[in-house]
Amino acid sequence: MTKIVFATLAFAASVALAGPAFADKYKATLNAKSEVPPNASAATGTADINYDPATKKLSWTVTYSGLTGPATAAHFHGPAEAGKNAGVAVAIPNAGKSPVEGSATLTDAQATDLTAGKYYVNVHTQANPGGEIRGQVTK
Repeated sequence: MTKIVFATLAFAASVALAGPAFADKYKATLNAKSEVPPNASAATGTADINYDPATKKLSWTVTYSGLTGPATAAHFHGPAEAGKNAGVAVAIPNAGKSPVEGSATLTDAQATDLTAGKYYVNVHTQANPGGEIRGQVTK
């Protein structure tokens, strides 16, 4: 019996230490035609996003290439459906160099908007201060 209890505890500890194994996976494909209004940039990018509903932790890796100049900022914007603009919901610090990794803890309202598909990722440049590439966050 002691071996069974120990094995159960060891398994539980390994699951706990594994981190956000139960995180929901999201993605955004970034391009200029998704901007509102669209622009002529040939840049592209992706955002690989994990969200842990238990802790409300949002983590991301944003990768981009081909921008007209250095990225001046990047954000999660919302709430907005594709084709609509919204304010900054979550900043993505240190966006000047790809890839950009980071995390934030969401509020209840932000978590609701994210899981409802009402966030998009936007990368801004000097030539396109409103956003050069954008992609809607989807599960």
